[in-house]
Amino acid sequence: MPAMRVLPAPADPAQAPTGSMLDEVSALVARAQAGDAEAFGLVYDRYVDQVFRFVYRRVLDRATAEDLTSETFLRALRNLASFRRPGGDFGAWVTTIARNLVINWQRSHQRRERPVAELRDAAPVDLVPSTEAAVVATLTREALLAGIAQLNPVQRQCITLRYLRELSIEETAQVMGRTEAAIKAVQHKALKALRGLLPVTAVMPA
Repeated sequence: MPAMRVLPAPADPAQAPTGSMLDEVSALVARAQAGDAEAFGLVYDRYVDQVFRFVYRRVLDRATAEDLTSETFLRALRNLASFRRPGGDFGAWVTTIARNLVINWQRSHQRRERPVAELRDAAPVDLVPSTEAAVVATLTREALLAGIAQLNPVQRQCITLRYLRELSIEETAQVMGRTEAAIKAVQHKALKALRGLLPVTAVMPA
């Protein structure tokens, strides 16, 4: 794996990726899955800056962000066989790995800073969800997933990143290679379409 480095942002980050670009990434990933280390290095070069910025905004420490970015790509390399293509979005996949690492880091960091007595405190009873509420939440999520599956590919990716992976507008724009205004427009149309697809009992995203 190439040494960790942070590359400058693309000359025009607002430009949406073309079909040829997506095909190029898919081809590189296929080569990497077949054992081509150079191909993985090219994929790394394409996404490392995006992942670093995603992580840095959350940890606000350059050294930590570099470490977590390196770990993100190490895990991506180890689990590359599990990445599905064609149709898989490598950028979204690697960003999800980074997000999970950040969450683990934040939890570990918070545990080190919290008093021992606080760690022993049990959660208040009224904060524990009831069985009924859990069932309703599961049904709502299933309904949401069913509705998302009926959206067009761009809308489906947008809603998945925004509401299932909980990325911000800015982060979603970076992953999808579009402007924030474009993401807002896609999100608006996608939510409007979902309202016609979901049952009336389902809870729509805000």
